[in-house]
Order: sequence, then structure tokens, then C-alpha cells
Amino acid sequence: MTAIRTDVRDEILGAEAGSLWTKFRQPGGMRALLRLLAAAGWTVFLLPVLIVGMALASPRAIWRRRARNRVVRLWARGLAWIAGMRIRVYGTPPAPPFFLVANHVSYVDILLLLATTETTVFVAKRELAEWPFLGYLTRLVGTIYLDRASRRDARRAVTAIEHCTRSGDGAIAFPEGTSSDGATIYPMKAALFEWAVAESRPVRTATLYYQTPVDAPPARTAICWWGTATFLPHLIDLCRLHGFAGTVHFHSDPIHGDDRTALATLARQRIAASFVPHLEPLSPAESVQYVHSSP
Repeated sequence: MTAIRTDVRDEILGAEAGSLWTKFRQPGGMRALLRLLAAAGWTVFLLPVLIVGMALASPRAIWRRRARNRVVRLWARGLAWIAGMRIRVYGTPPAPPFFLVANHVSYVDILLLLATTETTVFVAKRELAEWPFLGYLTRLVGTIYLDRASRRDARRAVTAIEHCTRSGDGAIAFPEGTSSDGATIYPMKAALFEWAVAESRPVRTATLYYQTPVDAPPARTAICWWGTATFLPHLIDLCRLHGFAGTVHFHSDPIHGDDRTALATLARQRIAASFVPHLEPLSPAESVQYVHSSP
């Protein structure tokens, strides 16, 4: 457990822990500070609403899910607005219950999908449960944790996905296994597709990508969280942006298959077909539109 917590601290703060405050003295630093304070306030305000709402609705599971989903979706949309993210949606989000897979480039992906889908539970890496406060929040809303290094744990996660969908929820996974630099779609790990094959269930797919203004760093560095980037320094830099656009493309037809490897390959092809590499900035006209957009 100590090793996990040490790794978590490095992932959150890294070697830049002592210089975080200098980021707030850089251009856009005050904007970042105000946004982080607003995000914390919004979260603290809604947390009791979530806890009380779920407690009052506890006699029936469907009521608990409804209370949870409404608050979590409101929270995600509020955070997206605070961060300056203009959300673009193509296609129709799947109706629960569903199992949806998407490409993964940033922690922002979670906000984007929570803001645009209903009844959603995420499959996330086990280390997230150890994060201060965020770990508590993710446990509260029923996140399915996965030890990526353990095949046995993958089977446990598959069982949890089955229980999730049978309960009427939607489950979302990022089968690439890690966030990328946004240049391409990584090969998808087949283990999480086992449930869909065994139960002959459809798999829904979605493509995510982001764009930044013409005068800002490209999304590859400003939005995508990859390589040796640590969480808090990256988050501060993201909040220094005037704004950015987050796009989710929900594909209309689910995919099916009787082989998990083939199904993972098909999902990757479907997602890649509508993917936009994280290199192109927004045009000046688009920049004006999304900076002034409302949630």
C-alpha cells in the first residue's frame, strides 16, 4: 500500500511540487487560481447534496441511481463550464443500460462523458482509489477499479460491468489501458470485451478529441495527459487557457462479435474513423464562439 501511495503522490505532484505557486504568477495564472477555487467550491457545495440525496433514496436502488446521476451530471457540466470547455456532441448518447468504450487522452474525458451521458459508471485504474478526495468521490459514485497488471482482476472487472448493466446503469471503459498523446488511437486491450462476447451483448463506441484556440498551446500538450506529465501542474496549465473545445462523437450502430480480440480491433477501427488528431487549433471564429458559450 505504501508503494501505491508513493506512486500516487508522484503522479499528482511529481518533481514540480515546490514550484506550483510560480505557475499562478505566469500569464493566465490568476484565471487558473480562480477556476480551481470555483471547482473546489462547486464540488464541496454538491457533495452533501449527493450524499443526502442518495441516503434519502436508499430504499430503492433505482432512486439512488437517479439521485446520483442527476447530481453527478450537474457537477460535470458545472466543472466543464468553469474550465472553459465548450462541449460538442455528434450523434445520440446511448440509453442505459449500455457498455460504451472510448479512446482516452485526458482526465477531461471523464467530465466530457459524464456531462453527455446518463446513468454512468466508469472503469478506472486501481490507483485512482488512493487519490486524496478524488478517490473518495469515485468510490461514492460506484467506480469499477481495475488493476491493469492483473489478468485475474480483469475478470473481476468484467463481472462488475455485468452487474452494473443488469442494474440499469451504463458502464464506460477506456480499453487502450492508458491515456495517449492524442496523435492516434492505441491498440485496445481485449480483456474488457469478454463480457460482451460471453453475454452476446452490444458494445457502444464513442470518439473523443479536443481543440485549443489559435493563440494557445496545442491540445496535445495542453489537454492530453500522457508521458511523464504530472496531474496538478498539468491541471493548472489547462486552467490557464482562455477555453477549449471538447468533442464527443457517439456512433449510431453498436458493434457485436463472438471473439474479444476481433471485437477490440473493430472498436478501435470505429473510434479511429471519426478521430481528429490533437494538433489543429480552433479557427478565430470558433474561438470567439466557445469562449463565450454557456453550460
